[in-house]
Amino acid sequence: MEPSGLAEKVREKFPEEVIEIQDFRGQVSLVLKKERIPDIFGYLHDDPVFLLDYLKDLCGVDYLGKRDSRFEVVYHLYSMEHRHMLRIKVPVSESDCVVDSVTSIWIGADWHERECYDMYGIEFKGHPDLRRILMPEDWEGYPLRKDYPVKGPDSEGEWQGFKEVLRKSEEFRKYEWKG
Repeated sequence: MEPSGLAEKVREKFPEEVIEIQDFRGQVSLVLKKERIPDIFGYLHDDPVFLLDYLKDLCGVDYLGKRDSRFEVVYHLYSMEHRHMLRIKVPVSESDCVVDSVTSIWIGADWHERECYDMYGIEFKGHPDLRRILMPEDWEGYPLRKDYPVKGPDSEGEWQGFKEVLRKSEEFRKYEWKG
């Protein structure tokens, strides 16, 4: 089934939860409210029409100053059996930056959700181990947010490990291949 047909079936089943169906250059995105994510995603995973049994990707987006909801969580779901894909977007406001975890449906969401949390500060309620995955535990802020300060090495207040990383980089430069 084509993604537009899949999106329409979701709208039939959950009319109150579908905000919009977007079609841009043949790529269909289903925009959903966040309140019933586990119900809807469980349905998409289990229903024989969909069988979206593989979470290809989950990522965050920051639309600072461009949309009412600052953030968006984007899910790319795929069916191994039917070989169809569906993209789902879930708007998340800055004041309520929480979405339900989907790790109970796709165990692979574990690290994707942790990365999204680490980079954007979007929390995933019900996640089994929501902590930083890319940045050090003592890192302050969320580096992929549009308002995250961009500083050079001479800036004051740098992360304490930054100078050590620079020192190691210089030390190991002698091992670079000059090919």
